[in-house]
Amino acid sequence: MTFKRFFVPAALACILSACAQQQHVPAMPPPPMAGQCNAAAAQFALGGTATTALVEEARKRSGALTARVIAPGQIVTMEYSAQRLNIDVNAANSVMNLRCG
Repeated sequence: MTFKRFFVPAALACILSACAQQQHVPAMPPPPMAGQCNAAAAQFALGGTATTALVEEARKRSGALTARVIAPGQIVTMEYSAQRLNIDVNAANSVMNLRCG
């Protein structure tokens, strides 16, 4: 009788605790990465010639860690990088578009 008196409530408590829902704490969004690109800040370069100095100034103003100049028909990788400024130029090396990625 003593065995049932202790065993049944203990077993019932174990079963109920296994069924209890655990509290879900939502994950915090990650902090912005250093070097996050903002192409709007580099729009001053539109129409300019993509010299080393202009590309570096556009990269700095955009906050990007890297910049790449993309010529017409140039093959580039398609992976997205929020830390990179893409500078599209025409055949005359004039800046036509600035975008992050």
